[in-house]
Amino acid sequence: MARILVIDDDASLREVVRFILADVGHDVTVAASGEDGLKTLPAGFDLVVTDIRMPGIDGMEVLRRIREDADESTPPVIILTAHGTVEQAVAAMKLGAFTYLLKPFQRDDLRHTVAQALHTRELEQDNRRLRTLLRKRTDASGLVFGGGAMRETMDSLRRAAPSDATVLITGESGTGKELAARAVHDLSGRWDRPFVAVNCGAIPAELMESELFGHTRGAFTGAVRESAGRVRAADGGTLFLDEIAELPPALQPKLLRVLETRQVDPVGGTGPVAADFRLVCATNRDLAAEVKAGRFREDLLYRIQVVEIEMPPLRRRPDDVPLLWEHFTLLHNGESLRSEPALIEELKRRTWRGNVRELRNLNQRLVLMRRGDELTADDLQRLAPRAGEVPPALPAAERDDPLPLGPLPPGGFSLVELEKEVIRRALTLCGGNQTRTAEYLGIPRHVLVYRLSKYDLG
Repeated sequence: MARILVIDDDASLREVVRFILADVGHDVTVAASGEDGLKTLPAGFDLVVTDIRMPGIDGMEVLRRIREDADESTPPVIILTAHGTVEQAVAAMKLGAFTYLLKPFQRDDLRHTVAQALHTRELEQDNRRLRTLLRKRTDASGLVFGGGAMRETMDSLRRAAPSDATVLITGESGTGKELAARAVHDLSGRWDRPFVAVNCGAIPAELMESELFGHTRGAFTGAVRESAGRVRAADGGTLFLDEIAELPPALQPKLLRVLETRQVDPVGGTGPVAADFRLVCATNRDLAAEVKAGRFREDLLYRIQVVEIEMPPLRRRPDDVPLLWEHFTLLHNGESLRSEPALIEELKRRTWRGNVRELRNLNQRLVLMRRGDELTADDLQRLAPRAGEVPPALPAAERDDPLPLGPLPPGGFSLVELEKEVIRRALTLCGGNQTRTAEYLGIPRHVLVYRLSKYDLG
């Protein structure tokens, strides 16, 4: 049975409670005051039952001290109260008490309330044990790999995860940097707290400060309500800044200060607000070159580069291609489909300038547009020939044709699908680099980011 601490300055009531609980097999320790109860508490108990009104340290103070450093070993607290102190008892529940019991109470009421509190504690502990067991028996990363370069990368992620050190994840676009960031979070002690991802290239520069650090109501035109910001949303967890090289220069010193002080200054606020978070960043650019070009602060680079982990491009991990292909086939509802060996061999030979993202999008295209119950090398050649070859859907253009589309089909076509296909190919042509792709297509980068999100292209 359970170990229970009973705190009450009324000796007769104290003994009655002890007798009732000991009678059903509980190991009961009694204390005559709040001071004595707090001294006894470190011995370890499954439940605390305390009167709310006592001289010196009362039940409310006992509750506060128990709950101020609460963790998985902290016992639940039941408050004993008379009718005249019900409001105090309700206030105690807001501070974290399990429940309250009105005096005088019936023997069965006490037993039932204690049983409820102990059962709830047992369920919470079982839930923690199951979640811990689940984490031990799964990779907890979402990354699919077999060995080689990715195994070394995962080893680095696992070594870095338990600390609170800032991690910089580098690599080409489409290599899975956000999945790696989530792996750092999931394998850390913050795994059950928020993971907040921010794409620094997708938020307009003029809104970035309030997005990151929050703002007060009326701080600027359109600020109709207060916002805590992404940094405080990650409190207790992990803040992931993707494409950190896109962070506006004016915000870089402010981020540096937040990292040094662990405090944020909301736009329009009257003072700093504490924030406890672990920072993980990602970039597909050479940040040392960005520093030399004057686009990125050197001191900020040193601050975010405590641990640097590179995500290898898919061309350096050909043995992972079959595993990834099978994973994406299942993901795209192709459970009944098989892929012929010739297709897999051709996939392994490709250079994958768009990396895992390109492979995923290609898989979805073949699953949707296949002609039979098997994914074949013919499907691959028909729908996605090698770079330099032109698929039948978009024939080669005449040299004087400003739009390389060829003749339009008389039966019509989907403009949306055409736009999606053009963006896919441009992204592949530019090696998955969104900035170069936007330049190639002649559109602002944020427009491309919006289209990629709209069409679920990466």
